[in-house]
Amino acid sequence: MVKQSKRYRAASAKVDRNKVYEPGEALTLLKALPGAKFDETVEVAVSLGIDPRKSDQLVRGAVSLPKGLGKKIKVIVFAEGDKAAAATAAGADVVGSGELAEKVLGGWTDFDIVIASPDMMKHVGKLGKVLGPQGKMPSPKSGTVTPDVAAAVREFKAGKVEFRTDAGGNVHAPVGKRSFAAEDLEINLRAFLDHLIAMRPAAVKGQFVRKVSVSTTMSPGAWINYGATTNA
Repeated sequence: MVKQSKRYRAASAKVDRNKVYEPGEALTLLKALPGAKFDETVEVAVSLGIDPRKSDQLVRGAVSLPKGLGKKIKVIVFAEGDKAAAATAAGADVVGSGELAEKVLGGWTDFDIVIASPDMMKHVGKLGKVLGPQGKMPSPKSGTVTPDVAAAVREFKAGKVEFRTDAGGNVHAPVGKRSFAAEDLEINLRAFLDHLIAMRPAAVKGQFVRKVSVSTTMSPGAWINYGATTNA
């Protein structure tokens, strides 16, 4: 059993795990808990009513958060020629093709997002064993395999978030930093949940969203009334 810190225990005492909070109330509470020595990420975790063993029920996508993420996103791009130049001009941190693939295969993973033009999948396809477990493998569904690599770079640099269901049928995503105003965190949270709910697979029967919680990097989670965060 992992030993909990004194700070975590103090935070846990202030979060009622039997209560479902309104979003703004939960986010304000998180900001008031004893904090870490760094600007923690605020995260949302969503339990979905899907069967993760069935491919037609899996959810994967990306959404732009109106208030951004509050951190520098490191983006690498697989492209050549004019597309490579456009990606560099748009702010990509590293741009390349075959040689970049070899670098990643060698164990280099110091980046957050991988974007590729479709003609580069001949290089990117071999990186599944490295990028897949980290959730960084580019995909058309998440907008990271695209002919317009420059536009994708700008979107992810500005706060676009990738997400996908895990083996337990859950989705996790950052919605900002603890230093954000609670109102800005709520705007980002609403944008994420609205987008996620709109992606409900046709094969899913019954309740799609089961539970939603918010937490910071080092805090316990607080359950929230997700219906109050959406425009549905």
